[in-house]
Amino acid sequence: MAPLAALALASGLLSACGGDSGPPELTWYINPDSGGQDAVAEKCSTDDYTISTQVLPQDAGQQRIQLARRLAAKDPEIDLMSIDPPFTAEFADAGFLAEVPQDARSQLEEQGTFKGAMDAATWKDKLVVFPFWSNTQVLWYRKSFVEKAGIDMSKPVTWDQIIDAANENDAKVGVQANKYEGYVVWINALVEGAGGHILQDADAGVDADITISDDAGKKAAEIIEKLATSEAAPADLSVSNEGTAGSTFGSDAGSFLVNWTYIWTNYDETAPDVADDIGYTRYPQTVEGEESRPPYGGIGIGVSAYSDEKDLALEAAQCLVSPESQGINADLTGNMPASTDGYDYPKLKETFPEDLLQLFQESVDAAAPRTVTPYWSDVSGSIQNIWHPPRSVDTDTPEQSKVFIEDVLKGDDLL
Repeated sequence: MAPLAALALASGLLSACGGDSGPPELTWYINPDSGGQDAVAEKCSTDDYTISTQVLPQDAGQQRIQLARRLAAKDPEIDLMSIDPPFTAEFADAGFLAEVPQDARSQLEEQGTFKGAMDAATWKDKLVVFPFWSNTQVLWYRKSFVEKAGIDMSKPVTWDQIIDAANENDAKVGVQANKYEGYVVWINALVEGAGGHILQDADAGVDADITISDDAGKKAAEIIEKLATSEAAPADLSVSNEGTAGSTFGSDAGSFLVNWTYIWTNYDETAPDVADDIGYTRYPQTVEGEESRPPYGGIGIGVSAYSDEKDLALEAAQCLVSPESQGINADLTGNMPASTDGYDYPKLKETFPEDLLQLFQESVDAAAPRTVTPYWSDVSGSIQNIWHPPRSVDTDTPEQSKVFIEDVLKGDDLL
């Protein structure tokens, strides 16, 4: 311990000395992307401070672990951080995040930040992160396939319809069903689309009401079982993620794909024939006649409560989430802005058709965020344990997962 303490002290002294030679350097821990956050960091650096970036692991769970360990140790070297929405409540409840000032909140409201983005950034009625980008999933389809299958894509479609169409025409449906957070995103969207919730009364903490076993959860299980046991299931279904699902969609067996907004430009250089064959519409309905609840994803920028430059970091965060910054990031990464003003960035209208940009915004408005609770990591891990692999899902799965979630939350079982 003594050498480590000495090293930490020396590092702190060096940092302090370095600050005398120029403006403070704010360190922003970012999730991996194709350069959007770096471009925004450079744009928002000023004579008063510069913003440098440090890249977190690819996996969202590993991002959470790395940040949580350092914040729990009150590490002052983290100033800003990109946080996945499911972990916002956990970090805020632990006191890791500085509250967003009222003037910054007013700025976010004035630039038309989506309600879902604001809700996902709020814990106990306090805005605790700055919404940066808000992603959603739509249903992508191969135009050649739906023409062959005779499906009218101008009308809402259901999960049952697209599975049946793919099954009857030797095609595959692309989803995310590996044992990771992306699978829970799909389950949550199915449950919410049937009018239910995974849990309710999140403020009750470990005593929250686990409702995944209600009728909506049973309908979600029915759809997953139907796909997993059909010929429409890709061979790699149990390890499928955003990337592998995109590969399935781009293959000769491609038909339908649920995936995030970046898919529109995903094939431009590698498979232009596929790019020309892509259509898009609203996320599939869980229950025919009931509006779908597309997945909600995104990133909020949090300011560490332990930063030595907290005031400057809060100021910098306002620049990082400005409409122009959101537009720059969206143009470079395909991760859409968290505000309506961000969608006015000119280059986005050059890349995306107007009706697709409108579909993205409508889908974000209709999206179903995962429940905001500081125990989401336990809830998600419990669901992954019981609902994976997809071929194991049946009518008993929702009730089994309810019991397991309750036991894990109350300390009667372990993940």
